[in-house]
Amino acid sequence: MSASMTAPLVRFDGVTYRYPSVATPSLCAVDLEMGPGLTVVVGGSGGGKSTLLRLLDGLVPQFHGGRISGSAVVAGLDPFRTPVPLMAQRVGLVFQDVETQSVYGTVEREVAFGLENAGLPRAEMHDRVDEALGELAIEHLRGRRLTTLSGGERQRVQLAAVLAMRPRVVALDEPTSQLDLDGAAAVLTACLRLARDGRAVVVAEHRLETLLPAADRLLLVEDGRVSSTTAEALTSHVEARPRHSFAASEVVWELGDVAAGPAGCSAPVLDGISLAGAAGEVVALVGPNGSGKTTLLRTLAGLIPPLAGTVRRPAGRTAYLPQNPGALLHLPTVRAEVELTLRRAGPPRSSSAAAADVAAMLAAFGLTALADRYPRDLSSGERQRAALAATLAGSPALVLLDEPTRGMDHAARHALAAAVRSLTESGSAVVVATHDTDLALELADRTIRLAGGRAVEVAASVHVEVAAADRAAGRAVAAAQGAPR
Repeated sequence: MSASMTAPLVRFDGVTYRYPSVATPSLCAVDLEMGPGLTVVVGGSGGGKSTLLRLLDGLVPQFHGGRISGSAVVAGLDPFRTPVPLMAQRVGLVFQDVETQSVYGTVEREVAFGLENAGLPRAEMHDRVDEALGELAIEHLRGRRLTTLSGGERQRVQLAAVLAMRPRVVALDEPTSQLDLDGAAAVLTACLRLARDGRAVVVAEHRLETLLPAADRLLLVEDGRVSSTTAEALTSHVEARPRHSFAASEVVWELGDVAAGPAGCSAPVLDGISLAGAAGEVVALVGPNGSGKTTLLRTLAGLIPPLAGTVRRPAGRTAYLPQNPGALLHLPTVRAEVELTLRRAGPPRSSSAAAADVAAMLAAFGLTALADRYPRDLSSGERQRAALAATLAGSPALVLLDEPTRGMDHAARHALAAAVRSLTESGSAVVVATHDTDLALELADRTIRLAGGRAVEVAASVHVEVAAADRAAGRAVAAAQGAPR
């Protein structure tokens, strides 16, 4: 670890925090100092990582409420009492759910929003927006509407908005969860530059390949407890699992010479797409952010009509998980979400049989203890699991998953893989759009790469090379930037 982390920009002394109406603390007796450098925060979903990051800018406890004890100093201010708008000028936070963080409709206005609030002169605002967009290699998105961007592109826009403020402390919650290799490398480069400039950069992540080689410090957050750890101690978080074996069956979904894109778009995002999938088969869609993976899934789901060509789906229910799981969850409890899907999924059953099915689905995704919680009060990873349980219940004929491992720890990924295998064994066809190369390698029977509006099937050997490149990206960028090892 680097000796550069000396002067603390962050200090917590005995901080314990409990959300409103929650029996157990989310953070317990946290004693912590962080100085300039890159700190990577790891741990299971629901363990307290996001809460720790929200302490930094005062959203916990000022926005979320609840009970807090202990003391804290962040960038020279007390985050428990300093107004959040003032904290935001010194502490930049990018949420897991970037969809909830947007204010303006276009990229340039969104990146300039904080600068406008701070009253910066127009010329300086313009320079800072240019700098932030260039730092993350998204200058080409300047005039785009946020609603036309992919999830990964929106993540980079929100990070640009934070970088433009030049905060002393930067907190990023799952910043690479939806990014391709180039996007993840750009985020890491920006983090390293900030760390070299004397900022404290705190990143909570499950995708550790690009970050571990560059980290100055690793923190493990489990059950509300925060402790220092090492890269070697994290190997237990990564498991090697065998790839799913597929027995081909009849074709059940098909895209015939399809052109697709958002309504009113000047040119299609996808053009001339002809693909098909069989019952019991898993097809993975890979490719850079903005290549059309979400557009393809939404077209196949029937949520947007094709601009040209034909779409065929199997008889029975089509289950679609969007990138933002909050769009699906609206009932008072996780249990109620699963019950609703099962009621709609098939013929009526006895109350005991229905209750057993609900209990089995909750258990499969580790949600039994959370069954009676309000879904929107859960962590991002827990919400993702709740959305998956509600989406996959009832053996749908066609399953469409958009970045399903977003915010997930390895235990949750294992549960997802097991659920997908169970579905395919019962005849469901599965299409998953993902940047998680390990998930694609483990589950996919075929891998389709989207780029330039076209779709090309890639061999397993090519995909293995992509996975290796993902793991090497952090080491390469760190070496290029002269980062500590």
